[in-house]
Amino acid sequence: MENVSIVGLDLAKNVFQAHGARSDGTVAFREKISRAKLIAFFSSIPKCMVAMEACGAAHHWAREIGALGHEVRLIAPIYVKPFVKRNKNDAADAEAIAEAASRPTMRFVAVKNVEKQASGMAFKTRDLLVRQRTQAINALRGHMSEYGVIAPNGPVHIARLADAVNGSDDRLPRAVIGLCRMLLTHIASLGEQIGLLESDLRARARQDETAKRLMTIPGIGVICATALEALAPAAESFGRSRDFAAWLGLTPRQKSSGGKTRLGATSRMGQRDLRRLLICGAVAVVRWALRKGAPEGSWLARMVSRKPPLLTAVALANRTARIAWALMAHGSVYNIPGAVGA
Repeated sequence: MENVSIVGLDLAKNVFQAHGARSDGTVAFREKISRAKLIAFFSSIPKCMVAMEACGAAHHWAREIGALGHEVRLIAPIYVKPFVKRNKNDAADAEAIAEAASRPTMRFVAVKNVEKQASGMAFKTRDLLVRQRTQAINALRGHMSEYGVIAPNGPVHIARLADAVNGSDDRLPRAVIGLCRMLLTHIASLGEQIGLLESDLRARARQDETAKRLMTIPGIGVICATALEALAPAAESFGRSRDFAAWLGLTPRQKSSGGKTRLGATSRMGQRDLRRLLICGAVAVVRWALRKGAPEGSWLARMVSRKPPLLTAVALANRTARIAWALMAHGSVYNIPGAVGA
């Protein structure tokens, strides 16, 4: 193990597979390591590059192994797959990880610290609770529609269903009323938990300078700003704003060949939570422009007059992502009076 240069580590719950390679690419060792002995193993080998796939618990092990003095690199699983030879198993995966890490043009994932992971967990927990509340509301609406009680979509109309359950509507059997009250209690509980998380995110946004600067961009609010701060890699990881937009999946998919450039729909690759938030914010800006009118001569006014609203929203989300990268990279503030996206 004295000459080992790269160690490819295939992560698992209990049994990890390590593949050590020398600087010339030859195999130094292949080891199966239990979870309890993983840190002791890396403490016993010389300092080298340790590569892992950016999957579950990868950031935890990257911090633990990095504290021992090793250079830790995380690779997106999609970039490791082409290096897997024939049959897939733990040993082949570990070897593929080591091979991918040795490529000079390989792109790596930045290791997150504990605080940034905690911020991301707060956002993802809120997102999960919002989905659960939507599921419960849809279930309640569906059950009550079977008895002729109808309400429009959205949580703002839940009061209409609650009035029907708690009122004297004789269309609802007693058993149905009991079950509907259970769902209403569950929806109210989820709403309280979401409110607590949103209050925490607002407080965090007021204290974070980057989040405050991001909220100066039209279409980016508290949730989107804190999500960008928590889920996006460091701005220095990208060479230009287009790279950040491509990482979010907001750039066209290329199908070019023979010197002919063919651009398709947006790739939808990368961080889907941030992409969804940016598009939702852009939709709100486009709707405002359709109702109130965009500033004359601005980019948004030209797009709204020529393109469908949803296409304009996706293009605006791409533009917003590039502006957000510029603010995070250079520490500036978005401040163009009188024009949205001019």
